[in-house]
Amino acid sequence: MNVKLIALFTCGILPFMCVGQTNDFTAMYRQADQFRKEGKTEDAYHLYQQIYPKMPETDTLLDYVIWYYLNSTTELEQNNRKNEKFEASLKYGLEALALIQKHKESFNQKFADREAWMIKNIAVSYSGLGMLKEAKEYRDELYKRYKADKLPEGIDGYFNFDFFKLNGKNIWGYEWYPELPENRFRSSFTKIVYYVYSTDSSGSDKDQLYRFHVLMFHQDSNEAPFDYILEKQQDTADATICGSYYYFTYKKDIDYRKLKADIKKIVVEGIEPDSRRIVGRRE
Repeated sequence: MNVKLIALFTCGILPFMCVGQTNDFTAMYRQADQFRKEGKTEDAYHLYQQIYPKMPETDTLLDYVIWYYLNSTTELEQNNRKNEKFEASLKYGLEALALIQKHKESFNQKFADREAWMIKNIAVSYSGLGMLKEAKEYRDELYKRYKADKLPEGIDGYFNFDFFKLNGKNIWGYEWYPELPENRFRSSFTKIVYYVYSTDSSGSDKDQLYRFHVLMFHQDSNEAPFDYILEKQQDTADATICGSYYYFTYKKDIDYRKLKADIKKIVVEGIEPDSRRIVGRRE
């Protein structure tokens, strides 16, 4: 077959192949879109996952596939994380993060902002798996962005780093970025709060029952044997009831494994604080 014939053959056959491929992608996309609209997220996810790596960059459907592929992956990540299926949520979280990082320059800022939120979600999954070294790597990335003022609104002051269910309750751990102030007498300072919620029939949050603050200990840092003390706070209609646990204390570099074990122990055993004070609410 001479060169001219090869050229003619190539020019003749490739357009048909491309049209065939496009039709295949379109059909799969439409099916995935139908699954999405019907709430069949996992079915939609598998189709988007198949289509995405095979689509030409010039295909006009590519941006839609990326967007819905990310949305379905994110939804599966969230559903598994909230049900403590952390191996699955970690898998989906890492997949979603890779997708965001690859395409964040091609979409708007809203798309790029999802990167920080997914980093946070991955930290929660690692924490749920007890892989605290790996969780710290992702928390450290959030701190790095905080110091560079590169975090989106909603995660720029504090972030969720832990979640677990216990005795019919949902327990959420949140961490604030600022570090211990040098002057410990000037103001109160909380580094971590674990919020304890009752749940509805679906297992979702219902009412906040109380919360645990990892609160700065007001004593000279050179003399204190610890830096933080655990405090329980519970809101009533007109006041906040507070109480400290003198047995549960922590150094500046908080032992997250011990803290989580302490929270579980208090909740399961119903341990009450060693002190009690009532703070009236301001009008």
